Amino acid sequence: MGKTTGFLEFERETAARRPVAERVNDWFEIYQDFPASAVKRQSSRCMDCGIPFCNHGCPLHNLIPDWNDLVYQGRWREAVRALHATNNFPEFTGRVCPAPCEAACVLGINARPVAIKTIERWIVDHAFEQGWIEPERAKTKSGKRVAVVGSGPAGMAAAQQLARWGHGVTVFEKNDRIGGLLRYGIPDFKMEKAAIDRRIEQMREEGVAFEVNAHIGRGIPATELRREFDAIVLAVGAEQPRDLRVAGRELGGIHFAMDFLTAQNRRVAGDAARNPLTAAAKRVVILGGGDTGADCLGTCHRQRAASVHQFEIQPMPPASRDRSTPWPMWPHELRTESSHEEGGERKWSMATTAFSGCGSVEKLHFERAGVESAMDADLVLLAMGFTGPVREGAIEQLGVALEARGNVATEDYRTSVEGVFAAGDARRGQSLVVWAIAEGRAAAEAVNRFL
Repeated sequence: MGKTTGFLEFERETAARRPVAERVNDWFEIYQDFPASAVKRQSSRCMDCGIPFCNHGCPLHNLIPDWNDLVYQGRWREAVRALHATNNFPEFTGRVCPAPCEAACVLGINARPVAIKTIERWIVDHAFEQGWIEPERAKTKSGKRVAVVGSGPAGMAAAQQLARWGHGVTVFEKNDRIGGLLRYGIPDFKMEKAAIDRRIEQMREEGVAFEVNAHIGRGIPATELRREFDAIVLAVGAEQPRDLRVAGRELGGIHFAMDFLTAQNRRVAGDAARNPLTAAAKRVVILGGGDTGADCLGTCHRQRAASVHQFEIQPMPPASRDRSTPWPMWPHELRTESSHEEGGERKWSMATTAFSGCGSVEKLHFERAGVESAMDADLVLLAMGFTGPVREGAIEQLGVALEARGNVATEDYRTSVEGVFAAGDARRGQSLVVWAIAEGRAAAEAVNRFL
């Protein structure tokens, strides 16, 4: 506990967002710089509780009080070591994690919680600037080979851990770049992709091999991996989107959110427009009120949509923590993301009943409080979540068992097939980046014990 009275003296402060009028004109990250003095001040608010609920609120069990104290003392190199002790990629979680650690912060019982996410991001970004983050190569080699299928945060975390323990690791990615949904699902205004690229270079130096355009189960039979590798980690995500089976679904102009987000991320990366999907000058309705819906909303603003509405089927949450989710639980409450600040209109308790139009969607029909109505729409984006991993391909060919929800069934990350393991969204269903990293690390431990 760096400063015993810090939580009494200082209010919560986080990095300010760039002005809306500025940031909607580009694809750069939305946050302004946060001075080191402010980071130190925020770290002094940590009370070093006898039971650090923040640590248990975080799926990675990050050593939050430890690195808060080290930041307050100015011991930055030690702080980044403590950060990496539990988290391979704190720059990912420091940007896109919703911070369940802050929801569990003891200070949050009767005040605003410690700015844990802001401090985490500042530590790792500062460490990269100083050149402190270097490859950690294995001292000895095991002679064992592991195939990791999927290069999202779960796959990357598993691969890095296994390589550092001396195993030969190859990551297979079906797309043309490494990163999974971090690369093509998260907009650049939330996380610029240079953050992924520098980790890939570190992992290459540590011995991880990456194969892109390598779709296991389609271009490459999964049975080949069984022959060539001693173990396989399935980190294929939960990419089966939830569809909306109502009249008019077959009309043009109705798309899954990930197709829309991927098209824009490819444009930002400099790719030629393989997918012309855009919200420019269109009346857009986004179905889904979660993070993916908010990402679509921010993307629509930057593409200059004529109008944007975001529909959520659930009622509007309360403005503050609901009594049904007391501390230290993840609170049920209204969340306003940066995209909501930029414009658009959110509507609650909206049940879409049909689409109509001539060839392409022209109207979206809905019911609210028992009243039926319709709204003009040129583009509808389905951001209603995912129903589990895509079964066709690697999962079917390997013959791994599935649990009741359609995810890969495991025991200690082992699937029903000897030598095949699963991690991340493929195993637990659609979840958070922090859970994906935690799953990748845990699966790597299970593989290491097996080998």
